Amino acid sequence: MCCLVFILLPFVGFTQTAILQGVILDELKQPIEDVNIKSGNLGTTSNENGFYSLRIPANEELTVIFSHINHKNITATFNLKNGEIFEFNPVMSLEVEQIATVIVRGNQRKRVEGITTIDPEIVRTIKGAQPGVENLLKTLPGVSISNELSTQYSVRGGNFDENLVYVNEIEVYRPFLIRSGQQEGLSFVNTDLVRNVDFSAGGFQAKYGDKLSSVLDITYRTPIKFGVRADLNLLGGSLSAETVSKDSKFSGILGLRYRDNTLLVDARQTKTNYDPTFADAQAFLTYKFTDRFHLSFLGNASINTYEYEPQTRQTNFGTIDNPLALLVFYDGQEKDAYQTLFGAL
Repeated sequence: MCCLVFILLPFVGFTQTAILQGVILDELKQPIEDVNIKSGNLGTTSNENGFYSLRIPANEELTVIFSHINHKNITATFNLKNGEIFEFNPVMSLEVEQIATVIVRGNQRKRVEGITTIDPEIVRTIKGAQPGVENLLKTLPGVSISNELSTQYSVRGGNFDENLVYVNEIEVYRPFLIRSGQQEGLSFVNTDLVRNVDFSAGGFQAKYGDKLSSVLDITYRTPIKFGVRADLNLLGGSLSAETVSKDSKFSGILGLRYRDNTLLVDARQTKTNYDPTFADAQAFLTYKFTDRFHLSFLGNASINTYEYEPQTRQTNFGTIDNPLALLVFYDGQEKDAYQTLFGAL
């Protein structure tokens, strides 16, 4: 009998597992308590906040059933890698069909008090003078951007510095801007590293602080395998790489960006020798000591240089019969540069 126990113990120690977790909501975006989550002989229930966590075998295709006495069942299939923590947030609908009015009222409440989730793939495809999540925020109700060369935005009439920005629960402070729009570097958020984008224009939780206007909550992804992504265009390019160790304890993702807006400013009415260049590097590293204790590091280093030498500006006005033009000649130049370093555990 002792020999049998000695043989079985090593196999138990090397069991590969993954974690499926999330928050279960109803159609009004309210958490549902006591939802049964079951996969074979494994199971758990959601707490009063709708949160659940289920440890399942890794590298196996498993069917998980979410059931509740007042809601329709949800069935989903998962195949997770060893050590992966996958977030799945199902929305359960009521069995009763007479709830059309309630659904409409819930959607209106979400626009005022809720959080808007933006697909990271959509953010990566948005192009512009300052591509990124800020370029997409201006399409949301209550958000406005007055300068396409700037990443500043105002919400519901507030000032641009009344908006909170978090990356992996770390508050990001905007660096000193010499001149908004013309001498403003890249947005802090590297879209190649993003997993989730949540935006709230009001009614956000107290944990985000005391800013008045909005919260932009960014989550960088935790890699589960090796990968490389590159993007190249006439205004610059970006490169990102991610990797994970064999034991799935250490993971890291790195992003490099370079931007040159010279081609954009060449089309302005003011003819200049304006040469703005921006470059930055970001890294998000995570070491998992246990399933409940992780140590993460977020770092950023950016270099911004500007050479501004105005030459002439021509403004056309008047009528077709009497066209007029105002030609202004400038003298002097301006050279600026600043570097920012950011790190947090």
